[in-house]
Amino acid sequence: MRIILFGPPGVGKGTQAKLLAEEFGIYHISTGDLLRAAVKSSTPLGLKAREYMEDGNLVPDEVMIGLIEEVLGSRKAQKGFILDGFPRTVAQARALDELFERLNIKLDRVISLRVEHEEVIRRLSQRRMCKQCGRIYNLQQLENGGASRCENCGGDLYQRDDDKPETSRHRLDVYVKETKPLKNFYRQSGRFTQIDGMKDIPVVHNTILDLLLKNGAA
Repeated sequence: MRIILFGPPGVGKGTQAKLLAEEFGIYHISTGDLLRAAVKSSTPLGLKAREYMEDGNLVPDEVMIGLIEEVLGSRKAQKGFILDGFPRTVAQARALDELFERLNIKLDRVISLRVEHEEVIRRLSQRRMCKQCGRIYNLQQLENGGASRCENCGGDLYQRDDDKPETSRHRLDVYVKETKPLKNFYRQSGRFTQIDGMKDIPVVHNTILDLLLKNGAA
């Protein structure tokens, strides 16, 4: 099974990707994690990426495609994968299609999680992160909604700047602008499906499973 999963910040895309990866034994390729791991390991592509990141520039498409090609050729991805966070532009999607063709990989489905912006903004504003271990909490998960320490390691909890309402609105606007042409690109190829991502986690998960089973991807 080979899937691309779209979703804006706060919709639960990462959660759904992890559930699918666990259920089907496929590799969850988070491009953010992939990039950080390559930089940390000082691989040749990681060193190239670090140069751009240290200068505050976006990592070029060819470097990202190179990183993805490396992981697709690894044992981890032999049973399939779910790609989370890439592509984000039509140019990247075309480059990815060329990579799939070169590696003889058939993409089964592109799934987009639809959102209501104000609900996402509300969710993000309720999110807190541990400064020490990075664990993420919702205020409702914390005792009386006011705990200031991580239950896992005791670290301080804080609200990330990009989870604040004004920043969240901007991030969502950018996401919509970036992904609209990308969704059209995949619609034209008949690989695209959009589902309601605002329902409870198990409901969204089961909707994705039904879709994959119906299309013979699972």
